[in-house]
Order: sequence, then structure tokens, then C-alpha cells
Amino acid sequence: MFLFRRSVFLRMNIHGLPRNLCSAPSTLLPVQLPTRMESHLWYVVPEEVKSETLLKRYFQLLSPCEKKNVLRMRGDELQKRALLARALVRTTIARYTNDRVDPRSLNFKKNGYGKPEVDWKIEDDWQPPALHFNISHTSSLIACGVAFDSPIGIDVEEKQRKLKHHILAFARRYFSSHEVDHLTSISDFELQRHQFIKLWTLKEAYVKALGRGFSASPFKTFTIKLKAAAKRGIPESRDSKISEISVESLGSEDLTNNWQFLLLELAGSHYGAICMEKHNTLGEGNVPIKLTARRTIPLVEDEFVGTDAVVPIGGLTC
Repeated sequence: MFLFRRSVFLRMNIHGLPRNLCSAPSTLLPVQLPTRMESHLWYVVPEEVKSETLLKRYFQLLSPCEKKNVLRMRGDELQKRALLARALVRTTIARYTNDRVDPRSLNFKKNGYGKPEVDWKIEDDWQPPALHFNISHTSSLIACGVAFDSPIGIDVEEKQRKLKHHILAFARRYFSSHEVDHLTSISDFELQRHQFIKLWTLKEAYVKALGRGFSASPFKTFTIKLKAAAKRGIPESRDSKISEISVESLGSEDLTNNWQFLLLELAGSHYGAICMEKHNTLGEGNVPIKLTARRTIPLVEDEFVGTDAVVPIGGLTC
């Protein structure tokens, strides 16, 4: 178990990190809240966190329940990823409290469908922010999305993710007929695989933004529609620009109004999707999502990342 092995602690190789990373003190630097229809995306690459001393510090940030959940994971890598995910959430949310809340003191609750939310302590002299967050991870990247006064859902998937099942057979099981037709019309296998992953990522983000879970919002009850930027139809290359992403309900309950999407290529290795509910004060029509992205090693390093590392490939952004 990596948290308690009797070994010489590894030191973080700061000199091996990119030059444009700026060192942060062990206390978290406050961050200004996102504006409406702005998303802050924080992500950590697990292989960059190699210090056992640092991992032990993260472990001390967790609640007793979270610690048990981490220790329940089988294998060092799964434990490490679970630990990093909880540490990322706690340190990220604490940044938006202007030093009022220590990451260790944060409490969480779940809605009726199991989506985590912050359970703020109400104080007479401080109003907690209307902060929404969501987290997603793969074996090689962990991401946390933050929004102000707007539900948010995010998903990340590896671009080279291998599918155990035949793509179209799998799509017919989970996707709408429109989405299956969309995939069927793509003859190139690699392009079809990439398009499938993009659709899956967008559908996951939407379900997570709804906060209802897969069982309450099965993928077949709605369809994601993509409109190519250059011309109508299917994008020709795997990362062709998509100017518009919309969702359409296929069930009796229409939950699809006012949701906006952003599809990203993240760190060159992942697709990421962000789904946010448009605030009712912003009027009708599509509103671009403003994105601010940071790569982080919590309590050690932060880096603003630009379009070289986070590339919008779908939806409206500004």
C-alpha cells in the first residue's frame, strides 16, 4: 500500500516540470469565481505526482469516509488515482472561498441521484459561493470542472481508448437511432471510433450536468446532434471543428432546454466535454462558454494552459 510503505520518501522533481509552471505555496492561492457561462477546468496528470510525502499530505486532507474509500481500492495505481481525485476536488473548491475554508473542513452531500455537492457551513458573516463542480478521470488524467450558479457536468475520455465491442453494435445498444445513423455513415474505422468517443463524452457530460445519473437518464432517451462548421454533415477529420452541439429529448420528459456544450481536445491525449445550463438572466439563444484551464499538482504547482494544451473542437466558446 503506497501510503504506508516503509521506504525512503521520493522527492518531487521540480526541475523536470515544464518551465512555465509557477510554484505555489503550500497554502492555496485564492481564485476569483467564474462568471456566468464561464467554466474553470483544473486537471492533474497522475504520473507527474511522484512524491510519497505529497501523497501522504493529500491523504490527510480527506474525511474518514474518503480515506476508507481510497483504501478499499485494489492496487497502488487505483488508490493513487482515487486519492488524487478527492485531493483535487478539495483543494480546488477551497481556492474559491478567499481563505475562509480549509480543504480539510469541506463537507459533501449527494443529491437524490448520487451527484456530489458541497455541504456548506452557513456563517453569519459569510455567504458561501453558489459553486457547482463535477469531476471525471481516466487512468492518465483527472479533471475537475467548476461553474458559478449553474449546474455543470464534465467527462474526459482517452482518445486512444480501445473498445471491447464492435462500435456499431455497442452504439445500437446505448445510442439513439440518429446517433447510430451518424456513426454508420462514417466508413473509416478510426474516424468512426473517434466520433463514437466524442459522442460518448458529450452524453456523459450531459447526464452528469442533469445530476440524475445513468439509470434516471439512459443514453437512449436523448440524442446529441453535431453540426459541422465548414459545411452541413459529418466532419471529415477526427478533430474537425463543430460549430454547434445540441441535445434533443426522445422521451416524455423534456429536460433538454438551455444546455450548452463545449467539446475539447485535452493535453493532446484526451477528449473532454463540458455541459452547462445557461443562466436564466442571459436571455434566449446560444451563449458561448468561456473556458479557463489550469494544469495543477495540488499544493505544489499551477499552470494556466492555452490552446496548445486545451483545444476547443466543438460548441461555442469565447
